Amino acid sequence: MCHNHDNLKSNNKDLQEVEKQMNRRNFLTKTSMGLGAIALGSLLNAENAFASIKGKKLDASDSDNLLKSYNKNRLGLPHHLPKATRIVYLFQSGGPSQLDMWDYKPKLKSMFGQELPDSVRQGQRLTAMSAEQTTFPMAPSVFNFKQHGKSGIWASELLPHTSEVVDDLCFIKSMQTDQINHDPAITFMQTGNQLPGRPSIGSWLSYGFGSDNNNLPTFITLITKNMGGQPLYSRLWGNGFLPTEHQGVQFRSGKDPVLYLSNPENYDGNDRRKMLDYLGQLNSLQYDAYGDPEINARMAQYEMAFRMQTSVPDVTDMSDEPDYIFDMYGDDSRDPGTYAANCLMARKLLEKGVKFVQLYHQGWDQHVGCPGGLKNQNKLTDQANAALIKDLKQRGMLEDTLVVWGGEFGRTVYSQGELTETNYGRDHHPKAFTMWMAGAGVKPGHVHGQTDDFGYNVVKDPVHVHDFHATLMHLCGVDHERLVFKHQGRRYRLTDVHGNVVKDLLT
Repeated sequence: MCHNHDNLKSNNKDLQEVEKQMNRRNFLTKTSMGLGAIALGSLLNAENAFASIKGKKLDASDSDNLLKSYNKNRLGLPHHLPKATRIVYLFQSGGPSQLDMWDYKPKLKSMFGQELPDSVRQGQRLTAMSAEQTTFPMAPSVFNFKQHGKSGIWASELLPHTSEVVDDLCFIKSMQTDQINHDPAITFMQTGNQLPGRPSIGSWLSYGFGSDNNNLPTFITLITKNMGGQPLYSRLWGNGFLPTEHQGVQFRSGKDPVLYLSNPENYDGNDRRKMLDYLGQLNSLQYDAYGDPEINARMAQYEMAFRMQTSVPDVTDMSDEPDYIFDMYGDDSRDPGTYAANCLMARKLLEKGVKFVQLYHQGWDQHVGCPGGLKNQNKLTDQANAALIKDLKQRGMLEDTLVVWGGEFGRTVYSQGELTETNYGRDHHPKAFTMWMAGAGVKPGHVHGQTDDFGYNVVKDPVHVHDFHATLMHLCGVDHERLVFKHQGRRYRLTDVHGNVVKDLLT
């Protein structure tokens, strides 16, 4: 390969002759991919634009003028004035029990142990874990619920901290998914398709908007350390068929937040810049010869890694955070890699211009011992969730930061396994579960949708995963039907061929 590069470099006449002989298709492919290699662009002046609208109700002309103040990138984004310029997605892997946390069903108290009526279950699909059960006794939550805030939103005693910020949250109590098992359900929630290989949400936004900070990735993933549960795979934050520079970069706890970023022992790195420049020249020749866009994508990754060697140690250094911030997030926030520490890290990354931060927290799969498992999980997450909302709000960042909380599905009202007055298990339930959002452009203190008295079926305003994705993209200034990528002859999008913006969620 190097010999071929030398020939190309030393014999310009031959190279020119090859280019003259290129057919129309190769010419168009080469030039379009060359444009694609140009920096993806970002929403310039977004901060100033949002500063001008704080506290002001916009009319149509205001919105049009502000949209014109954006320098649209190569994809013509944003399609409309965005409310969210960054997102933090708090993914609770395993399926949190909505019935024990948010979806209060007082009538169930008198139905303890009674069989779930066939008219309610309607022959819906069961998992292999409960398919052999001959009885489906209902298990009311053992936890007390109260109304909180001016909005009067119900929350269980498991959530003393998040209950304090319910007036900032927008609840969807009518979420629905097509998948009943973890792997396809998580993949569906993160990529819009149950099968591996599609780009994740963060990758779509990275592809669409590019970066606001050239020294950090557009899309960063954090995973709570030392948590058991359903496995997580890097494809969940993968780029799929999009160029590889749009893959999420996982930050880990410890001295090496990003693998292979630190210099090898006894290497000072002084010649790294010169090495990358020479490598760039070689890759430029290879690109001119073959027109493969992944050549430029790989070089973009090399350059990002070079810049991250300086930027990552700075952004992951928590020593400048005051004690009152650690106290707000909880004692765990001083321990890198915990959920609380990752929530604090997410805020720092958002401040540095990272557009999409994805947190994963495992352990919400309570097939048995549901009450005890939920107590443990909320001890690890409740205070940090509330602190992140408060922290973003006090810094003026919640106005244009979208916070998302939720899992891949909910849990059943009937008990899996033995039912007692103090203990029960809950199986997977895709037909009705709860998520919440906060911040940029969503209604605060609002509840959307409703389930039946058993928390089993949606009876009002269902929201499908594709609808959720369409709404999320809309908040970012994207028409979900127009952000597409052609792959193997077909135009793909995050919402596949489905999805509608849920306007009732929007301010």
